[in-house]
Amino acid sequence: MVGRIPVMDVTPVVNLGRNPAKATVGERFEVAALVFREGHDQLGAEVVLTDPSGTRRTPQRMVAVPDEVSRMTATVRPDTEGPWTFEVQAWGDPLGTWLHDGPIKVEAGVDVEVMFAELVLLLDRVAAEDGVDAAQAQVLADTRRAVEDSTRPVEARLAATTTTELAEVFAAHPLRELLSTEGPYPFFADRERALYSSWYEFFPRSEGAHVDATTGKLVSGTFRTATARLQSIADMGFHVLYLPPIHPIGEVNRKGANNTLTPTADDVGSPWAIGSRHGGHDAVHPDLGTLEDFDAFLAEARRVGLEVALDYALQAAPDHPWAREHPEWFTVRVDGTIAYAENPPKKYQDIYPINFDRDPEGIYAECERVLRFWMDRGVRIFRVDNPHTKPVAFWEWLLGRVRATDPDVLFLSEAFTKPPMMQALATVGYHQSYTYFTWRNARWEIAEYLHEVARETADVLRPNFFVNTPDILPAFLQYGGPPAFKIRAALAATSSPAWGVYAGYELYEHVALRPGTEDYLDSEKFQLKVRDWEGAAERGETLAPYLTRLNEIRAAHPALQQLRDLTLHSSDDEAVLVFSKSEHLEDGTVDTVIVVLNVDPYAAHTTTVHLDLPALGFEWHDSYVVHDEITRQDWTWGAHNYVHLDPWVEPAHVLAVRRPPAAGA
Repeated sequence: MVGRIPVMDVTPVVNLGRNPAKATVGERFEVAALVFREGHDQLGAEVVLTDPSGTRRTPQRMVAVPDEVSRMTATVRPDTEGPWTFEVQAWGDPLGTWLHDGPIKVEAGVDVEVMFAELVLLLDRVAAEDGVDAAQAQVLADTRRAVEDSTRPVEARLAATTTTELAEVFAAHPLRELLSTEGPYPFFADRERALYSSWYEFFPRSEGAHVDATTGKLVSGTFRTATARLQSIADMGFHVLYLPPIHPIGEVNRKGANNTLTPTADDVGSPWAIGSRHGGHDAVHPDLGTLEDFDAFLAEARRVGLEVALDYALQAAPDHPWAREHPEWFTVRVDGTIAYAENPPKKYQDIYPINFDRDPEGIYAECERVLRFWMDRGVRIFRVDNPHTKPVAFWEWLLGRVRATDPDVLFLSEAFTKPPMMQALATVGYHQSYTYFTWRNARWEIAEYLHEVARETADVLRPNFFVNTPDILPAFLQYGGPPAFKIRAALAATSSPAWGVYAGYELYEHVALRPGTEDYLDSEKFQLKVRDWEGAAERGETLAPYLTRLNEIRAAHPALQQLRDLTLHSSDDEAVLVFSKSEHLEDGTVDTVIVVLNVDPYAAHTTTVHLDLPALGFEWHDSYVVHDEITRQDWTWGAHNYVHLDPWVEPAHVLAVRRPPAAGA
């Protein structure tokens, strides 16, 4: 039912309040609503949070949104991990009504003494409120004496109602009439890594892979050899190391190099074809080592400051134990064969997809068992392969059960699919999502997409901007040369609080299997890959220092660790993208970063950028100093600024606003 003071169109409310909106400990987000009433009396509104312990927090006053009729907003910041709720409370505001109407009537000589008498009654009501201290009581008493003294000029009596001290008392102790409440609505505050994280992906079997001097054949790397790479990844500033599946790989229908159907005896197969005579989802590939070796790998990752994310791929190779023990879990075709996975025109003859409708109880239980097996070994982040090919109801069940017992466990959705499915997966519990970022290259489409993920879907979907994946080598990287790699890294790292790279990006790996495809030539999905990390560094043929600097900048600027507070600006050149991010810090200061990026890897661009200074907290005429975090140069800027960006030198300005506007500027 509509309250006495209507409160409508409350945000963020997800799926009619059935699912929680997304938040992170320490993250600011806005609660907004349409609040209005009949007639001309004033009203007030506030947001009341209830924390995971059930404690109602101090209400936060809502303010009117500029240029929007009746919409009010307040910024809230949860400080504890767990399930929260919020309510919007609205009320008739007799103090606000008097402060609006009283001066108008008094100055017009209408009902002067009646208006002052009404104010005295309101002052007495405030004085009787709980929590009014001695100093506040004195302000109220002084004001009461001033407005009651009819020997004083009317102007002086009225001036006593406009003091800063009185305004502060009224703000601290508003009078509420006709109180109306809308809510509660749920939101969940996850740990920081759900929002802010830098991901690095590598195949452990390639780290330490080498040619055997005796046989001349490639030998797989192991968890022990892969451990040697952990420190260098941590030194680049990455938080999460993501491993593709580490389980035994099927031998039936195994794929050969470059996804061929004619493997040799030496072909290692795709890690996503899980399961063989060596075990299934709760085993590790014998070439990688043992479970104890994995535990040691995990421990060393923790020591250097990395969290390990494990791939959770619910599918099976034809020789997986599930296929033998539970053939009812798969789809049987009319010819009696089990259907393999397809995504036309792609075919995955080495993979059986699970049919979740064949034995839901058994399948659900086994999927949870496998997940908790790795959770119990210390894995707290999972990248989920193709979740859009499984029922949304299954994910709501599974992720809900995990959140109930282990709310620190995080899930990244690898669902490159239709927006409704991507948002549905995020709604039912996924903490982060792969996105369409990889295919947004022109300035206009990048700008549209940044606005979408930061403003339109942020209450549900947290993006993770991967610049490449083992499956996706975008044309932009195939043909754009080293500048393209810098452009995409700078864009991902500054526009999204979560971003990621797949190993080889820093070596500018860009050769496709064939023109028109996004598949890598000699894809690591199907074969071992030996990379000369040290040699590339010695020759200066690596982007690693640039990736390191981007992660350092992200760590230094809370603004870049946030999603929602992104503002688009403009330039006179269609190849130059301009946006800013700001974060209001607890010490009262504001961290602001302005990014100016040439998205054309082929040519330098010179143009003028135009900044919305009020959106940055400045006046239109202000000047201020910016510090380029990449080139370490300082400039004095205003609303309109000249830039020249050569992608072969440096395609981006990442500008920290160094000081407030100069006095009198």
